Amino acid sequence: MIRIAVLGCGRIGVMHAANIAAHPRAALAGVYDIHAPAALGVAKTTGARVFASVEECLADPGVDAVLIATATDTHADLLEACLAAGKPVLCEKPIDLSLARVKTCAERIKGNTLPVQLGFVRRFDPGHRAVRLAIQAGQIGEVHQVTITSRDPGLAPEAYLRASGGIFRDMTIHDFDMARFILGEEITTVFATGSRLVGPDLMAALGDFDTVTVVLTTASGKQAVIGNSRRAVYGYDQRVEAFGSAGMAISENRRPHAMRLTGAATTDAAAPLLDFFIERYREAFDAEIDAFVTAIESGSAPEVGFEDGVQALVLAEAALLSATEGRAVQVSEVL
Repeated sequence: MIRIAVLGCGRIGVMHAANIAAHPRAALAGVYDIHAPAALGVAKTTGARVFASVEECLADPGVDAVLIATATDTHADLLEACLAAGKPVLCEKPIDLSLARVKTCAERIKGNTLPVQLGFVRRFDPGHRAVRLAIQAGQIGEVHQVTITSRDPGLAPEAYLRASGGIFRDMTIHDFDMARFILGEEITTVFATGSRLVGPDLMAALGDFDTVTVVLTTASGKQAVIGNSRRAVYGYDQRVEAFGSAGMAISENRRPHAMRLTGAATTDAAAPLLDFFIERYREAFDAEIDAFVTAIESGSAPEVGFEDGVQALVLAEAALLSATEGRAVQVSEVL
């Protein structure tokens, strides 16, 4: 039984704590949050211990591993501290909003042999994963283009957006990782455009965008096109398409059920899309915890690790530079 502590008891931390508590090969060792009532709330529903501090958590021999779900600006410090304490880590993305800080973190943990998994949960979505497996099995031939659509159901609160690091580092970063996952090749060139169409005044004040399109190209010429919006009035829109020389594979949106209704007053109506990321990626979050537990048990490297976090942030930086300067950016420019 792998005993995992959760640092951070916001929305995603609460979910992770419940998933760990329900996992057949894991146990929730305890929780901590800088806001004590949040941790107490998780303890009440799970029966978990509440740690008084991060230091207490990391010093506890009853903690085998740690899941970091705290504020982004604490991720790198906590990741380093966990590894120094001998605890494997599952860290929510991004490692940090600053590429320089991430590089420093990489140097500080160099030589580490403990599992470090990054929270790119979409890799574990059954549909998205099936697209990759179809490619690996040669079912669509050689991949030529990947199209990734990711649209939130509504504009996030201003306080969240101010601390998010901008759409490329906060939202598109998942899609950068998915592009690498599906293409199976590293990106060499990034071209991005950004617009302020959902909340123009707020986005202008923040120096951010709410609507972006990114074109990624590999050295061999394979392409990925990412489309993001902060507001889709019809729900949480999440799709992946891979087009190749011998066919196409598509991972569609998820709905509560597959029933469609047609009648005199209704034309082929379907159930609405699932609300947001926790609902849409329910199975993926479970699979993510399972992969982390397996990596610890086997002593193997996690499927999605620290370097994947570095590469996704590099692409985010390249996209921001491209959108700001209105030109294609070579990834080598921001490494």
